[in-house]
Amino acid sequence: MVKRTYTVAFHGAEAAPVEVQCALSPGVPGFSIVGLPDKAVSEARERVRSALTAMRIALPTQRITINLSPADMPKAGSHYDLPIALAILTALNVLPAEVAEDYCSLGELSLDGSIIPVPGVLPAAMAAAAEDRGLLCAASSAGEAAWSAATRVTGAPSLSALVRHLTGEAPLPEAEAGAVTRQRETPDMRDVRGQEKAKRALEIAAAGRHHLLMIGPPGAGKSMLAKRLPGLLPDLDPREALETSIVHSLAGLLNGTISAAPPFIEPHHTASTAAIIGGGRGAQPGEISLAHNGVLFLDEMPEFAPAVLDTLRQPMETGEVTVSRAAAHVRYPCRVLLVGAANPCRCGFLANPDRACSQAPKCSEKYMGKVSGPLMDRFDLRFEVPEMPLYELDLPPSGDSSEVVRARVTKARARQAARHAEMGEKLLNADLTGPALDRFAAPDDEGRELLLRAAERFGLSARGYHRVLRVARTIADLEGSDAIRRPHIAEALAYRVPGLAG
Repeated sequence: MVKRTYTVAFHGAEAAPVEVQCALSPGVPGFSIVGLPDKAVSEARERVRSALTAMRIALPTQRITINLSPADMPKAGSHYDLPIALAILTALNVLPAEVAEDYCSLGELSLDGSIIPVPGVLPAAMAAAAEDRGLLCAASSAGEAAWSAATRVTGAPSLSALVRHLTGEAPLPEAEAGAVTRQRETPDMRDVRGQEKAKRALEIAAAGRHHLLMIGPPGAGKSMLAKRLPGLLPDLDPREALETSIVHSLAGLLNGTISAAPPFIEPHHTASTAAIIGGGRGAQPGEISLAHNGVLFLDEMPEFAPAVLDTLRQPMETGEVTVSRAAAHVRYPCRVLLVGAANPCRCGFLANPDRACSQAPKCSEKYMGKVSGPLMDRFDLRFEVPEMPLYELDLPPSGDSSEVVRARVTKARARQAARHAEMGEKLLNADLTGPALDRFAAPDDEGRELLLRAAERFGLSARGYHRVLRVARTIADLEGSDAIRRPHIAEALAYRVPGLAG
């Protein structure tokens, strides 16, 4: 008779239900796993055998067949150990079948029977809830899984403790959701001397989630400014925190706690396409997805491989990345605020004739040419960060703190949320397209006239035209204005047109 337990298979940010079937049949003793298992799943035989031996349970002298259904779906990962062990224990009548079928389980088994935590318990809990089942996992992962609040979660330190729980001999407590942290470790904006235009640009970018590119000589403060940007963003709401945490759970980056602070991801310029976009073994999420609802900072942007940079073009528009492989296509969310920083040329001192190299200005065209025109066009805010006069470094801190700026950003985002509420979506100004853009970002007559003249003079693309409108809408929101006026358009243009934007 076939006994069943349940687990999940991960496909992108989603977890699909998998039925684990166990059959004991006469014949030559053996232990086989079918259903498109990868190497880690096939090796579960030895881990399960050893874990059962540690419980003084011997495998029967029969043929054991484990089928992972649906059989045409690839299965990967060590989290199948626990459901396979529970299916065998159910077939041996150690566990009641009706109890085992009431749960979804995942966890790797140590040779001594301990349950080792695995990535993905949070999306697994949501998948279990959709099937009206509870979730069984490692004790150290239970707080993370329980944060979904969608189903009952039980964490166990070992297979033997889980068996005693399921048989009623020694019940385990239901897991409580892990802590939600809001601690921010970002430095304060008030510490930045000068660079008032850059500070203003960061505030606009944070308020509307507009992509940002800073160009300036070494030591001008580009990286310093970028690292203060997360401190200007409001806390993630519960839905956003859940979305971000699901991706981090799949990557194994959660430690039982959920963070409401927006993520800040800073990959090195030697990162590959798979590292940035996602892919590799198991089509894992990339850096752009780990930065979902936060900031992705590309320092020394022209040093990244041009092919890697160009893969960002489509995700910047759609907020979603598709990792295509021969066996599957998986999707991850990647709604990020992309920040790029670059020197104007390889030596970095293009604007300083005393320090520029002998190849200037041709070296700048070659260096910045690594960032393609279509990608450059997707940055809403582009501006120069000039070299700091030394006397300004001795001036006392001035300007608003990150907390004060964050309050203004939060207020501007609240205006956007109220304006877009009737559409049933939580849109920011960077997301406005089509009728919503025409409705909410239409400038007054003077503003439209200025924008049309600038678009003709500076050759703005249709994308650039619309992005200026979105930025102007954000500037108006920061000012508390319902209408987009000429000054709002003028400031938005100042961050985009050649010569002013760098």
